[in-house]
Amino acid sequence: MGGGVGRTRRWAARLAITAVVAAVVLPLVAAGLRSLGLAAFGLAGLAVSAAGLWWALSHRGLVRGLALALAVAAQVAVIALFVAAGVLWVVVVVLALWASACFAGRAALGEDGGHAAPAEHRTPAPERPFVIMNPRSGGGKVGRFGLKEKAEVLGAQVVLLDPAHPQDVAALARDAVAKGADLLGVAGGDGTQALVAGVAAEHGIPFMVISAGTRNHFALDLGLDREDPSTCLDALTDGVELRIDLGRIGERTFVNNVSFGAYAEVVQSPAYRDDKINTILRMLPDVLTHHLGSRLTVHGAGTTITSPQAVLVSNNPYRSGDPTGLGRRDELDAGVLGVLGIKVDNAVQAAELLRGRRSSGLIAWTADEVVVDADADGAEVQVGVDGESLSFPTPVRCVSRPGALRVRVPRHRPGVARPPSRLDWRRLRDLALSRG
Repeated sequence: MGGGVGRTRRWAARLAITAVVAAVVLPLVAAGLRSLGLAAFGLAGLAVSAAGLWWALSHRGLVRGLALALAVAAQVAVIALFVAAGVLWVVVVVLALWASACFAGRAALGEDGGHAAPAEHRTPAPERPFVIMNPRSGGGKVGRFGLKEKAEVLGAQVVLLDPAHPQDVAALARDAVAKGADLLGVAGGDGTQALVAGVAAEHGIPFMVISAGTRNHFALDLGLDREDPSTCLDALTDGVELRIDLGRIGERTFVNNVSFGAYAEVVQSPAYRDDKINTILRMLPDVLTHHLGSRLTVHGAGTTITSPQAVLVSNNPYRSGDPTGLGRRDELDAGVLGVLGIKVDNAVQAAELLRGRRSSGLIAWTADEVVVDADADGAEVQVGVDGESLSFPTPVRCVSRPGALRVRVPRHRPGVARPPSRLDWRRLRDLALSRG
C-alpha cells in the first residue's frame, strides 16, 4: 500500500484507534471507578427494556400496558442516574467516539473484496422480447414513466395486466415463449418477477427486470436504477447477461425470500391489509407463544431449530454486521440459501437478543436445501413468498437452483456497492503502526 490512498488509510486507522482509546479512558477520567458501576446499570436498563418489550408483544390488556411502562421507566431511570451523577455528557461523547471509530475503521479497511460481481456475458440483443407490465405496481410507475410506449419503440411486445381481472402471469409467459418470444420481462412487484423468472429459467431464455415495483429488492441486488425504471429498458439494446441463482419452495420459484412463522401468520389475516398495526398487536401474543399456527422444525446443512417464532429463507444470504446494508445481498450466484431463525420463549432470551449474532435466540447459517416441518402430519403452514401470502402442505422443501436464471441487464447501470470490510481491530492496529 502506498501513495495518497495508503497514507489516508493509515491516518484513518490511527483515528479509529485513538477514538477507541478515548472512549475507554474518558469515563475513567470523568467518573473514576464508579463509571464501571454506571455502565453496568446502563446495560441492566437495556436488558429490562428488552424484557419489557417482549412482555408487551406477547401479552394483551393490562400486562401489555404495564410492560410498556416498565420498558420506558427503565430508560428514564438510567438517564436520571446519569444526570444525577453528572455523566450524561460523557455518555453522549463516548457514543460519538465509538461511532467515529467505526466510521474511520471501515474507511481504513476499505471495501470487502471477498465478493466478486457476477460475470457479464455479451450476447445478441433479443429479437422478440415479451414484457408483462402491472400498471398499478409501485403506485403507477408504468404510466408515470411511459414504460409501455418506450418498450414498444424498442421492439417489445407488451401486455398490460388488468387489475379488475387477475391473470395467470406464468401462463402468459409460457404462451409467449410458445409463440417465439426470446426474452421475458416484467415491470411489477417481486412476486410477479419470480413467477415469470421461473418460466424464463425453465425455457433457458433471458429475463429482464424493470424496477417498477414498490420496494424493488430484486432490482436493488441486481444493481439496477430504482429511481428511473425506464433505464432498465436499455437492456433490450445495450445489455449484458448475468447468471444468477433462483430459490424454489415446493414447485414455486422465489427470487428474494420466503418467511415462515410470525410474519407469515399475521399477513394471512383478512384484517391485515386494512389495519396493519392493530392486527399485528392483536395476533402477536398468540403467534409468539405458539397458540396460533403450527410449531415449526427447520432442518438444513446439519442444523435444526425447533419451535422458532420466525424463519427467513433467502435466495443467497442477506448481509450481516453492517446496519446500513440490512436487506442487501452481496451475492446472487453463491449457490446457497441463507437461513435466519429467531427463537425467543421468555424475557431473558429477549434481553439476550441485545448480543446480536452471539445471541442463542438468533441463528443464521447457509444451506443448499432447507426443510420446514410442522407438529401435525399433513398440516398446512402459512408462508410469505416474495411478499405474497400463500400456504403449503408440510414438509415444505426449499432448494437453491444455482445459475438457473439468465438475467439481461443494461451494460451501464448503477451497480451494487461492495460492503464495507468487517472491523478487524488487529488489522487496524497494524495499519495504524505501519510506516508505508
